[in-house]
Amino acid sequence: MFTFLESTTPAGGYGAWGTVIMIVIMFAAFYFFAIRPQKKQEKETQNMRNSLSIGDEIVTIGGIVGIITNITEETITIISSRDRTRIQFLKSAVSRVQVAANTTENEETKSDDKK
Repeated sequence: MFTFLESTTPAGGYGAWGTVIMIVIMFAAFYFFAIRPQKKQEKETQNMRNSLSIGDEIVTIGGIVGIITNITEETITIISSRDRTRIQFLKSAVSRVQVAANTTENEETKSDDKK
């Protein structure tokens, strides 16, 4: 009569708790292999965009290469060709910094010291 109240375990012997534990393990694995690295990458990208300075050579997400000439809160202005074409972008459009402005200054002073 009350056979539905009786606990039956599957052939593996895990029961309901085994299923719950497996689901928790799957969520933990998903967090460590997907969510955590994504957040780390987003943090690094945001730090890179916040540390942009005038004179940095950058590449946009569209593939445009240029040197930063002006920086505001949300936008940057770059010179992108020999014609000195100025283009304004949002900071979020910056994909990577190819050459940092302070890196080129350091290389120039090192080459001057060698002479």
